[in-house]
Amino acid sequence: MSNMDDFKPVELDNGTKDSIPKPEQKPENKSEDKCNLYHQDETSDQRQKMVSQEEMVYPNMYSTQYYLRKFFVCRPGALDQAIEDMNALIAQKEENGRALSFWLLTEVDHWNNEKERIVAITEKSLVICKYDFMMLASQQVQCIPLNYIDKICHGPFTVPPKSLAKREGNGLRIYWDKLRDVSFLSLWNPWSTDLPYTSFTEHPVKNANERFATICELEAFTAQLIQAVKVAHEQQPVAGRANGAVILKQPIPIEAYTGLMAFIGNRNKLGYSLARGNVGF
Repeated sequence: MSNMDDFKPVELDNGTKDSIPKPEQKPENKSEDKCNLYHQDETSDQRQKMVSQEEMVYPNMYSTQYYLRKFFVCRPGALDQAIEDMNALIAQKEENGRALSFWLLTEVDHWNNEKERIVAITEKSLVICKYDFMMLASQQVQCIPLNYIDKICHGPFTVPPKSLAKREGNGLRIYWDKLRDVSFLSLWNPWSTDLPYTSFTEHPVKNANERFATICELEAFTAQLIQAVKVAHEQQPVAGRANGAVILKQPIPIEAYTGLMAFIGNRNKLGYSLARGNVGF
């Protein structure tokens, strides 16, 4: 028989006896919480600075890769082949002289259409070439004697006040026969080439890499062209024409009012050798 007397009830004082002791709670320290928040903010600021520094060292490559893959001029060897072909064309005519520099620019016609061009400044001529960077062949070449250039304007593009066309950025316009008036038929013909001037702006691939940033820079091209024109006028003045070219810094007007054709063409880059899905240029 078990001894039941060994088991006796024990009374608890309101549940305080034999209860599990609670850990000590430290008093709230608001200053410490603020300090922690300050450190967190400081850490986040440091991370943001580190990210911004990484972006400076390693820039966003999406735009660069886009240019390299879409425009045929950015394909390896395409630009070098174009310059080599232009050198051969320039050497065929003695009146051009030696090639001084090559540039990749965008020609803007009188109807605001953009056209990809390789431009060469030689000792005696300004050579403008329409080059197919997909087939690697020149399609059209225009040679303008430097001593015939009588006016060079550089500044922002402008359009008529009520025009639907748009053209932003700076450009360069070169005149070689300012005394000849442009006929009404030539001015309103979008395919006319009988104009005594041409306009240029920077090529879209200027930001692709360092080489394109140099060869597409409009200011550098303008400075070298002005110097070459000055030398050409001094060495080979043309009888009956003004000796020297007028250099002006003023807006460049684009006489386009509707601009629908230019809007569609420029938006889809129809004037460039460009990869377009499964269909080339």
